[in-house]
Amino acid sequence: MPVPDHHVDRSEMLRAAGLRVTQPRLAVLEVLESRPHAGADVVISAVRETLPVSTQAVYDVLNTLSAHGVVRRFQPAGSVSRYELRTGDNHHHVVCRSCGGVTDVDCATGEAPCLDPSELGRHAPGFALDEAEVTYWGLCSNCQAPSDQHDSNRPHHLRREDA
Repeated sequence: MPVPDHHVDRSEMLRAAGLRVTQPRLAVLEVLESRPHAGADVVISAVRETLPVSTQAVYDVLNTLSAHGVVRRFQPAGSVSRYELRTGDNHHHVVCRSCGGVTDVDCATGEAPCLDPSELGRHAPGFALDEAEVTYWGLCSNCQAPSDQHDSNRPHHLRREDA
């Protein structure tokens, strides 16, 4: 299921996945539409701006939507789980080492799994690959500053502050 445009009915997305349409589910989808790659804490805060809902209820919704393929859950190393509406296309992510920003990157070869380990047959005979999860790391354009060049491979919270 590709990223929905703003004309896609969220209720239809839920029904197509065999899910009941509920206010918490609709609210979570609305948040993820406007904030792709959001962590659960961001989703919880945003949903609570419009709907009185418990933390557990939002986690339950995120887990249900993930399990039914409506939402994709991924977790870059050293980060909280993130959620997005772009599913089913085996795309990858680029993560900024400084600010933690995440951007989608299309699959390198276009089709899943898009990468095949050279020694798969020897290490995991009979294993059928269907997906490759790739995370690229670097610095986004906003975080590329001359004062960071000497320390650019270290996470922001571990860098020396030169000001």
